[in-house]
Amino acid sequence: MNHIGIIRSFSDPTIPPADVLRDWARCGGMALTGALGESPDWAPAGLLVAAREAAAWVEGGGGPALAAELGGLLFGRAALRGLRRAGQVSAGGTCRLLRASDGWVAVNLARPDDLACVEAIVGAAATGADPEAAWTALAAAAAAGPAHVLADRAQLLGVPAAALGSVTRAPVLVREGGPRRRRGEVLVVDLSALWAGPLCAHLLSRAGARVIKVEDPHRPDGARNGPAAFFDHLHAGHAVCPLDLRGAGDVEALRALIATADVVIESSRPRALRALGISAEAAADAGTVWVSITGHGREEGNRVAFGDDAAVAGGLVGSDEHGDPVFCGDALADPLTGLVAAGAALAQLRSGRGGLLDVAMGGVAADAARRAAALAAAMPPVQTVRTRAGWSVRCEGAEEPVRPPSARLYRPLAISCGQ
Repeated sequence: MNHIGIIRSFSDPTIPPADVLRDWARCGGMALTGALGESPDWAPAGLLVAAREAAAWVEGGGGPALAAELGGLLFGRAALRGLRRAGQVSAGGTCRLLRASDGWVAVNLARPDDLACVEAIVGAAATGADPEAAWTALAAAAAAGPAHVLADRAQLLGVPAAALGSVTRAPVLVREGGPRRRRGEVLVVDLSALWAGPLCAHLLSRAGARVIKVEDPHRPDGARNGPAAFFDHLHAGHAVCPLDLRGAGDVEALRALIATADVVIESSRPRALRALGISAEAAADAGTVWVSITGHGREEGNRVAFGDDAAVAGGLVGSDEHGDPVFCGDALADPLTGLVAAGAALAQLRSGRGGLLDVAMGGVAADAARRAAALAAAMPPVQTVRTRAGWSVRCEGAEEPVRPPSARLYRPLAISCGQ
């Protein structure tokens, strides 16, 4: 009988907190966390414990060894884009933390349509096309009431927004499905875009799966607008199947492709696929491992999210020298979710049954934030000091330079994924 369960991660108590701190300084995450002009923040170091646990799921399911790659997986995109920490503005520049009467709210104006919605969100006079005027209006609206009020208004218009720490659910909920139909080579149909879903597909590919990326030519993957090396790294070796989902014939072709899949990865709102006559629950009952990645979980399927605001929703933030929240890393909920989703998919495949894996980016971030808080509480005294070369952290008599993120793992590959 189908049931809802929770995939839980495990803790490794053998890793000393000071060692995690040194890894945080080396991997690029610390350099990306903190206010502009202030010292970088060491306190979120414990999120690496969550990342290591997700990597262990992947390795335990037959996937690649990832310990040496975690810095590149989590922060390599920032290096490719030349991003720097900017405090209460995300490293990518599209998301901001705004003070509300009872806390903080993140709003992400990542798309042109988001900016156009600001007047309706704030209920004020025209802000025009001036982004700074829009942010000024949003900041005033946030200050006028509780954080959830502005977040809810934005979400009604499809604009990613979340109150700080508003998501507390588990990273992955599992609805058990029927027995898998076949064995042998695993076929993955990837309907996702941007970062979390494609990273999951990338890791499954490295575990031996064959991946087919489905892409609507009228709505191509937005990651194509970013660094080509990043897109190619995630999709190299995957077949690309262009399908125009406005046409009945291509929708039927998609249904037929899904019927052959061992794993389906998607990151759309649940209602979008239902409108095409595609049921995740029915696919799971037929033995497919269905990986559904959303910002806040399928039960909150109408709420949208990107990596920065989803991290804030889960409470995964750093702090400045005044104790106010700042962004942590670069869209960090995205790569953490990709790691968790891949590990959960491999675990479900090994169980011999299909299943609907409800993966929430905010839930993944909340789990990582809990690890960070626990490790920060157990950390020996830490000093962050400015040096001639930049910044260093001192702990237990050792000093570690704070290094910028590295893109060495994200090199252009021979395949052209756009063909």
